[in-house]
Amino acid sequence: MHTVVERELELKLVLSPERSIPVAARLSYRTEDPYAVHITFHIGSDHPVNWTFARELLVEGVFRPCGHGDVRVWPTKVAGRGVVLMALSSPDGDALLEAPATQVTAWLERTLKAVPPGSEADRLGIDAGLAELLAPSPKLSPSLDQGGTPSPDDLWLRDPWPSDESADGE
Repeated sequence: MHTVVERELELKLVLSPERSIPVAARLSYRTEDPYAVHITFHIGSDHPVNWTFARELLVEGVFRPCGHGDVRVWPTKVAGRGVVLMALSSPDGDALLEAPATQVTAWLERTLKAVPPGSEADRLGIDAGLAELLAPSPKLSPSLDQGGTPSPDDLWLRDPWPSDESADGE
């Protein structure tokens, strides 16, 4: 079963030290994608803007500056209240967003309860997938082993390039 942890909140798009505009946003976390957080910005257009980055980056950014390149996150105080700043960079432009630290932290705590740090890989099912890939291939149907007509499944299981060690010396 997969869980989704979401939070609607109002961010501020910082235009200058004296000016910002409100931007509605949704924070999303899905347990089937346990390493990532998703932020959707509703900027009054037909197509919201979506960003995805590492949950660990946001968790660390609540406490200290972190990140480089396209996503940087750091805590600070504005007018005596705690905020988390997110600097986002893309070929389309740059944005500095201010989020209320208490709301971001509360949402992050819910994500950490859903998938505790260090247990993300367990959610991906990598071990089960590898075991399936590395399992011995299934046997051909008895009809093919006895020289009969192959079933459709047998055609997929057969090696299209027989080995160089043919039994009849070809």
